Amino acid sequence: MERVLDEIEKLCYDEKLLPILEKVALEERLSFEDGLTIMDTQDINTVGMMADYVKRKRAGDKVYFVVNRHVNPTNICAISCRFCAFGTTKKSANAYVLSHDQILSMLSDELKEVHIVGGLHPDWKFEQYLDIVKLVKDNYPETHVKAFTAVEIDWFTEISGKTLEGVLETLMEAGVDALTGGGAEILHPEVRKKICAPKTVATRWEEIHKLAHSMGMPTNATILYGHIEEPFHIVDHYERLRQIEDESPGFFAFIPVLFQPDNTGLKSQVKFMPASYDLKIHALARLYLDNFPHIKSYWITLGEKMAQVALHYGCSDADGTIMREKIIHDAGAPSELGHTRDFMVNMIKNAGFIPVERDALYNEIRVYN
Repeated sequence: MERVLDEIEKLCYDEKLLPILEKVALEERLSFEDGLTIMDTQDINTVGMMADYVKRKRAGDKVYFVVNRHVNPTNICAISCRFCAFGTTKKSANAYVLSHDQILSMLSDELKEVHIVGGLHPDWKFEQYLDIVKLVKDNYPETHVKAFTAVEIDWFTEISGKTLEGVLETLMEAGVDALTGGGAEILHPEVRKKICAPKTVATRWEEIHKLAHSMGMPTNATILYGHIEEPFHIVDHYERLRQIEDESPGFFAFIPVLFQPDNTGLKSQVKFMPASYDLKIHALARLYLDNFPHIKSYWITLGEKMAQVALHYGCSDADGTIMREKIIHDAGAPSELGHTRDFMVNMIKNAGFIPVERDALYNEIRVYN
């Protein structure tokens, strides 16, 4: 590995990256200023090689994926966020609520993970959300349920009268194995108030994930990038997440989510971002979030080919088959709605890595070597 670092140093043409390379070699933590330097540099190849080096030290040539299914029980939502194309009102022509039979028709014994997120329905009781979790667990007890965002958890306290701890305990008893990472968007309040003002504030999102970790429930974290944010906001977001994991460990993966502007209130404000920006976001995540086990290359928003490239920029997880994702596609994502296990295996292999099928808790099921 020392030879790899020497090669990176020879190829580096931005001298400002050399102190960061030294920190990577010594396994020292990057500073906020280091993060800004990476976001500012044009030497994307050196940044990518550093992130790939860190990833390979952790996971070697392995890239993980899961056979999973996204279930979005309803798009009816009590709040309206400018960045969202999914949520709608009860009177909208495209409003829907999935029945239990419809949900069951989406599932099978093949699934290792069911990912459940949806709108904050103004009329639903907490028990209706619990019933969906129980429906999955009663019919597919071996399938892990990764369900709800911190925003939904916050909403559940309002509609149930329970404390945060009470809500999380009840969800765990019903069969929730892990929380999703959604709702983080950008944690800096300056951006948050412009893109999702009605949503749970950043400090509450952070509180919920810390509490879940302390109770033994693992979670994930996201960032929604590619809209009105500046590099400072990206690094600030990563700093907040790193501090959460320092104080209350429990994150499985970090998922950068590229904003899809179609049918949203932010479409006219989105700046053009080159592909190098996507790669910086992923590489910096691997370099900065040194206490996170995995960084995801989320093909749903990146597109399949760009997702393969991101695997060379520090990502050790390609997410999963997903099968008919709705929230991102309502905003115009051009990727496929879902893929097969064989597709995921071939996508990872063709990128030069070893595919590893996992479950929601990152237990290895099969190595395709």
